[in-house]
Amino acid sequence: MTQTPKTFIFIGRSGCGKGTQADLLIDYLKKNDPAREVVYLEIGKLFRDFWKGEGYTQELSKNIYAEGGLQPEFLAISTWSQFLINHMKSNVHVVIDGVPRSLTQALALDSVAKFYSWDCPNILLLNISREMAKSRLLARKRADDSEKGIDARLDWFDTDVAKAITFYEDSQNYAFHDINGDQSVEAIHQEILQKTGLLG
Repeated sequence: MTQTPKTFIFIGRSGCGKGTQADLLIDYLKKNDPAREVVYLEIGKLFRDFWKGEGYTQELSKNIYAEGGLQPEFLAISTWSQFLINHMKSNVHVVIDGVPRSLTQALALDSVAKFYSWDCPNILLLNISREMAKSRLLARKRADDSEKGIDARLDWFDTDVAKAITFYEDSQNYAFHDINGDQSVEAIHQEILQKTGLLG
């Protein structure tokens, strides 16, 4: 296992398995580098916890999600920024799931990487087709996953998130990895370990 902390940023369409792969990676890091903590930023969980509140902002935010819309930049950035402010420590691995979701957020997260001196973060694009993503989302049958909402989320991936992906592909400050998301869960995990150098 590497003697230096690493940062991993998962990006991909809804339904691509980011959460599953993040969990597997965290388990691997904890097993193979037990002396080092892992800070896990999962934007979906942060918003689900936020929506448990009953304020006006939560109500508006929940309505946006129900329609499959993209949360406003100020709310998304403030939510994950506050998490990092509260949880970041020195000499830890960092795993990020679902951030950024736009070029604006990618630039904000870039300032975070510089502030915390993250060394060449790994960008992990779990690449699956729109059709596969929609099929997986419909199959999981979440109460808040309407077909209209799913289509809207897949639309803004192709417009907003795609710009963030291009930013990372073009930057020399990041290690960009295009991962075949159509493989088995274990095969994807192994590809991630190999491409990020965790297997040597």
